[in-house]
Amino acid sequence: MEIKRNILLNPGPSTTTDTVKLAQLVPDICPREKEFADLMHRLRQDLLKVVHASPDKYTSVLFCGSGTINIDVCLNSLLPEGKRILIVNNGAYSSRAVEICQYYHLDYTNLEFPVDELPDLERVEAVLRENSDIALVHTTHNETGTGILNPIREIGELAHWYGAVFTVDTTSTLAMRPIDIEKDNIDFCMASAQKGLMAMTGLSFIIGNKSLIEQSAAYPKRSYYCNLYMQYDYFEKTGQMHFTPPVQTVYAAVQGLKEYFAEGETARWERHLRVFEAIHEGLDALGFQDLIRREWQAGLVVCVKYPDDPHWDFDRVHDYCYAHGFTIYPGKISDMDTFRLCALGAIDVQDIRDFFAVFKAALVRDGVQIPEIDELR
Repeated sequence: MEIKRNILLNPGPSTTTDTVKLAQLVPDICPREKEFADLMHRLRQDLLKVVHASPDKYTSVLFCGSGTINIDVCLNSLLPEGKRILIVNNGAYSSRAVEICQYYHLDYTNLEFPVDELPDLERVEAVLRENSDIALVHTTHNETGTGILNPIREIGELAHWYGAVFTVDTTSTLAMRPIDIEKDNIDFCMASAQKGLMAMTGLSFIIGNKSLIEQSAAYPKRSYYCNLYMQYDYFEKTGQMHFTPPVQTVYAAVQGLKEYFAEGETARWERHLRVFEAIHEGLDALGFQDLIRREWQAGLVVCVKYPDDPHWDFDRVHDYCYAHGFTIYPGKISDMDTFRLCALGAIDVQDIRDFFAVFKAALVRDGVQIPEIDELR
């Protein structure tokens, strides 16, 4: 089967291999069959290996949905009665956690920092020290709206020092940038299959501390579908999701994990990093500017400022690139015009070079003034 290959430079879903796509072409099966339960059990065990989590202490729990369902599940499930959540917030995805707290009427503190700056750890500690009712600390590893890498190991250490559980949105880093759940002081991390696993949208998972999940059985039940203990308990008792799983998507995720282990943690990170550097090389040659200081970037997302040129039109450039097989993505910062290019998915340096040939052609067509404009005409 010949499948057209598009290069997705958006922050997910990612470019997938044909073998992952074709893994979905399987005989129909009832998801309540033992054969499928065994498949999910192996998937859950293999997910632990991605973050070096011991199966004695940690488990993974699968959910149907995009990455946001994981934030929802963790925040509404892991907060004891009468306690508070601290959101360390310097971007759109930590702000989403704030919105989830608001929708569930959870007590929370929104500790905000500028989107182009790292969290101030002294301020984080001061809030923890002054608020003994904080039982859960949440932040985002790589704020995908900007590409900034938050200091999760240090934040986790502070959370544990003050007796709080630490949950981290690792949706845009897990299976790309190496994570060690113990060394990074993480109690719960999360992702969705269409990101680092380079599989398909519709399957998400939370990797976390079994004893903390079991303790949460006594916490207030704030959601029926999105309750972590209920889903975990059902898996433990039956081997199945409580509700109907995305069957074909699970097969694709299993294949994605096989390809992750075949490539290897170090090799995959090195590939993402060289794609990231190739993106920077292409942008630098054209005179585009990053939003985030280079040394603060996670190595996966480059947030690019719009050029100060009346001929620049993101939608026109996007459409030109899209017509030639490349997808670029708008920014996610409310008060600044940006777009994003991501080192995500089954791509390598040559794909980036091919993209910049198309991107430059779009700029030339529209008359955008860039350093190489004369050479390109």
